[in-house]
This record gives sequence, C-alpha cells and structure tokens, in this order.
Amino acid sequence: MPEFRERCIVANGIHQHVTEAGSGPVVLLCHGFPEVGYSWRHQLRALADAGFHAIAPDMRGYGRTDVPQPTEQYTIYHLVGDMVGLLAELGIGRADIVGHDWGAPVAWAAAQLRPDLFASVTGMCVPFTPRRPVSRLDAWRRSGRTEFYQLYFQEPGRAEEEFEQDIAATLRRMMWTLSAGPSARWDGMIGPSGALAALAEPERPMHWMSDAELAVYIAAFERSGFAGPLKWYRNIERNWELTAPLQGVAIHQPAWFITGEHDPIYPLMKPLVDALPHTVPGHRGSTIVAGAGHWVQQEAPGAVNAVLIDFLRTVHA
Repeated sequence: MPEFRERCIVANGIHQHVTEAGSGPVVLLCHGFPEVGYSWRHQLRALADAGFHAIAPDMRGYGRTDVPQPTEQYTIYHLVGDMVGLLAELGIGRADIVGHDWGAPVAWAAAQLRPDLFASVTGMCVPFTPRRPVSRLDAWRRSGRTEFYQLYFQEPGRAEEEFEQDIAATLRRMMWTLSAGPSARWDGMIGPSGALAALAEPERPMHWMSDAELAVYIAAFERSGFAGPLKWYRNIERNWELTAPLQGVAIHQPAWFITGEHDPIYPLMKPLVDALPHTVPGHRGSTIVAGAGHWVQQEAPGAVNAVLIDFLRTVHA
C-alpha cells in the first residue's frame, strides 16, 4: 500500500501497528475477525480523497500489533482503551469511529464511554446491543444451540489449533462462507467435524478479493496466529459482567449502521437493527447494501464509501 503511511505507536501498554492516509478530520477504523487494518484499504483511500485523516490499526492480538498472552487482557475496556490511547499518543482530541464485525462493539462502547472524544459512530454488520439480563453466551446455551460458533470458540486451544493447521484454507473459507457468494447462508453452527469443516471452499473466484489481497491476510495470521483474536470471544461473558455500569448509557452522537443484505449474521441481528432508532438516540439511518455479504466494506467498497463519506460530511457540516 505505497500511498499509505504505516508506523508503530506504543499506546495503552502495547505496540500498535497503524496504517494512515490523508489529512483533515480523523476517522478511526476498527476491523473485526479475522481481519487486520488492511481490510479498510478501500476506505483509507476514499476517505483521504474526501478530505479526512483515516487511521486503521491492527487491533489487539492481530497482525503487527502486540498479542498479549492473558485472556483477561482482551476485555472491551482494553479494546476501547487501545483506541483512546492511540488517539492520545497521536495528539488527536476528537475523532469519528467506525467498526466492522468485532470492531463494531468496540466503536459502540467507545461512543458510550468517551462522548467527549468520539464525535460520531458507524457500526458495520453488528448493531448496538443493549445489555441484556443474561450474557449472549447464556442466551445461546438456553436456546439449545450449543454448537454455535461463539460457544465453540470458548475452549482454549481448540479452534486455534484447527485454524492454524492450514491458515490459507482457513482464511479462504472464512472469506467465502460469510460473503454474498454461497447459495446457502451459513447458520453459524460448528458440526462434529470441527470449525474448519463448517466453512466451505469457494465455488468460484471471489471477485472482491484477489489472491494477492488474500495473501496479505495469510501473512498476517502466519505472524500472529489465532489465539489473540479468539480471546476476544473468550471475554464475552466477562464483558457482560464488566459493562453493568453501562446499562442505559445512551449514544447521543450521530450514528449510522451499514450491513450487507446477504450477511449470514444479518438475520440474527435484524431485530437489533430495526430497534436502532429506539436504542440509539443519535441514530440517523441504516444502509443495507445490496449484493454484499459480511465483508461489506470489501465486497461493496463503492457503496460503503459513498454512505460513510456522506454521513461524515453531515457530522462535520
């Protein structure tokens, strides 16, 4: 990415690798699982061209950012703290925050915790979720869906051993299975053959991701492995316990939501998406991107960039 600037920042006690482009109002881009800051390559370029300073870190446990060993160092407070610390080290006092997949809960929580720092929030694929009477994992257990992938990921060592046996196949299958490509949507369940077997090999080339682009992800996970990213999932119940003080804390900053119409997660999240005008006082709208799956900002960058930039311009008008 020769037109982008890359550097390492020591913030919140860890080394964070960041990729930047442009100058102007700051837009902080938080990626999800299993990605790195490179997943925002199309947005970095478009935001820079539109007059923004875009910053895409490799999140805690990913890529060229540090991978702390203790599981308890991956709570939502650590993840938001990384973003707050990063902006502080860069001397930035105000930013718009955008999050995709796991990055979305980080963005929503950042907006709740630091309204003084985050001027707006955009969530992609995962909407704001008010704290429930029980944790998300407890809800899945009570429903009898004990092989749901988030529950499957709880046992230390199991999923990472499967995924790291063939990192190229893992990433290729994940990208295909959650994209708009498959004729049948994945139901999120892990069968008796394991996590990798639950993901399908591509039936045809992924037009939105070249072999060279996929190779960037492969190299990143060959470096960092999957242990750090999976520890985000192993803090779901801990996060539920820790965020009790955030019960009822409203997001009044301008907010937008974007997802792909063929995202396998969308049917599960649709009630929460429909509720956003009620659960997020600052909600200004939602965009369901036609023809896109879970990797919406990569599968349909033109549509996502147009919506994101239009929204940010209203924030800064």
